[in-house]
Amino acid sequence: MLKQSLQQKLQQKLSPQQIQLMKLIQLPTQAFEQKLAQEIEENPALEFGKENSEEFEDSQQDEYDETGNESIETDINIDDYLSDDEIPSYKLQTSNYSKDDEDSRIPYSGGITFNQHLINQLNTFSLEPHEAQIAEFMVGCIDDNGYIRRTLEDIVDDLAFSENIYTSENEVEKILGIIHQLDPAGVGARTLKECLLIQLRRKPETEERALAVDILSSSFEQFVKKHYQKLAHKFNISMEELKGAIKEIERLNPKPGGSFAGNQTTVEHIVPDFNIRITDGELELSLNARNAPDLHISREYDNMLKGYSESKEKSKSQKDAIMFIKQKLDGAKWFIDAIKQRQQTLMITMSAIVNYQKEYLLTGDERKLRPMVLKDIADEIKMDVSTVSRVANSKYVDTPYGTKLVKEFFSESMKNEQGEDVSTREIKKILQTEIENEDKTKPLTDEKLSKLLKERGYLIARRTVAKYREQLDIPVARLRKKIL
Repeated sequence: MLKQSLQQKLQQKLSPQQIQLMKLIQLPTQAFEQKLAQEIEENPALEFGKENSEEFEDSQQDEYDETGNESIETDINIDDYLSDDEIPSYKLQTSNYSKDDEDSRIPYSGGITFNQHLINQLNTFSLEPHEAQIAEFMVGCIDDNGYIRRTLEDIVDDLAFSENIYTSENEVEKILGIIHQLDPAGVGARTLKECLLIQLRRKPETEERALAVDILSSSFEQFVKKHYQKLAHKFNISMEELKGAIKEIERLNPKPGGSFAGNQTTVEHIVPDFNIRITDGELELSLNARNAPDLHISREYDNMLKGYSESKEKSKSQKDAIMFIKQKLDGAKWFIDAIKQRQQTLMITMSAIVNYQKEYLLTGDERKLRPMVLKDIADEIKMDVSTVSRVANSKYVDTPYGTKLVKEFFSESMKNEQGEDVSTREIKKILQTEIENEDKTKPLTDEKLSKLLKERGYLIARRTVAKYREQLDIPVARLRKKIL
């Protein structure tokens, strides 16, 4: 039996222009500049610079005259696109940037890689041809931190299968000893223990360094776990002597490969999207001028449309040309409008965030950061939560207390003893302060930190304290212990 039913659905569909606008909103300043340059390159109707606009005295017609020629419906309002001023075109190509723009050039260095740096050092040793091949292969096994994470057995097998070099573990270990002589000190080590010992043995011997070598060689686990009393008793030394040996170890580099310039990751240059200044006790918010470029319609397209409007006879090629011009003009006009709407959306959203966190921005005290989620701002500015999210993500703001990510102003809330909502950022700040001021000889455990927070009116469980501590990248109490 055939059954029919009626189902009503409510769907929201965004136009291509709306989708593009959302993409523009979420772009940070640098990415926005790249998008702008791409659009200028793809659309010849769009140009940088200001241009004085005046209304035409005569309205433009998109139809043919009454001589029997057909009309073309182009829906072009020439007044929306054109201007008729006397500014020479060459003047539109200069002085198009604001004072905030910088003509900065990033230098690029053509340095050598970490691997090549080590091979260059190997070439200074007198090695047999097959030994040089083994050494070069082993250098290739060194990771960016400077370690060889593979066993000698695996290296011997790989040499036989991939390089057709047959050797033994003893010979590979001999070559490994040569690699341990390379700079930076500690490179080619298989474990942290071996790395630290290589560095200590490369230094001139002193009583502290000799003791440090003994500690690492025979009591590495106790040292890692900071069982200082056991170490002092085992080696029959005072705590002062133990402190000197530990200081020698702490000066060593646990990642020797990371010190090589070629291994360092390029630091991304952050361009703040917003600027906040304090003037006479009030907050002043401004948008980076690089987010507000001056754009106008190309003068060449201006003249082309003028020629079309004044032409009495229009050929097929002219029809195609005017349709192409219309597409580019529509695209240029929409892009200019989209940029303006982007500026408005960014300013409205950020202004609401600044007003919400006014007390924190005036003082810089993270304990005064109010709990705030995306919905709080979205409800205030009457926009969708997704729009606020696009503004908050990947945007930076320059404050009197440093450059901060906008999404850092958002945080969850918890109840204190008075039933008031407090930010989790506030709790983390208090937790961090307590750990910084603790007795380093007897660090506070998570349980003790939980009790301290309860005394301040924050009912936080031990597990929650441990979670916040890990988020702050703070080790457990045992690993924070020091000898003073």
